Amino acid sequence: MTPEQIATHIPRLRRYARALVGDPHAADDLVQDTLERAINKRHLWRPGSDLRAWLFAIMHNVFVNQLRSRQAHPEEGLDDETLPAVAPTDGARLEIRDLQSALAVLPAEQREIVLLVGLEQLTYAEVSEALGIPIGTVMSRLFRGRERLRGLIAGAPVAPNLKVVK
Repeated sequence: MTPEQIATHIPRLRRYARALVGDPHAADDLVQDTLERAINKRHLWRPGSDLRAWLFAIMHNVFVNQLRSRQAHPEEGLDDETLPAVAPTDGARLEIRDLQSALAVLPAEQREIVLLVGLEQLTYAEVSEALGIPIGTVMSRLFRGRERLRGLIAGAPVAPNLKVVK
């Protein structure tokens, strides 16, 4: 693995990180942490395996570690307004804002998979490998995430689809 090989994946890592965390500065920090870990752990990469999936797996692990750290040490934000002001006549921007808001509401495990499949166009097998979960789990989280997104964007209340077990 060369620095040039890693560099070809940086735009995808940045796009995924920005969609995942919602804040451009935090996303850049996540990408930097991911690249730093990849370089430090490059001896663990198996030549011939998918470098893109390996980098997304590292990003997933860094993201989860950061979430755990934030839960253990919560920070108080300075400004609740993270999205720029949007002109009410610009329908496309409003749709993007609605999608960003709906993605932010999804649980992290569903949001990750929706973004990896929908935005990064990874296959179920690649997502399974990157996140270290079975393909069936990928498919069920993707289904639940998409259903919840549809409901949130449509403005319908999304109730959990739970069954009573006796």
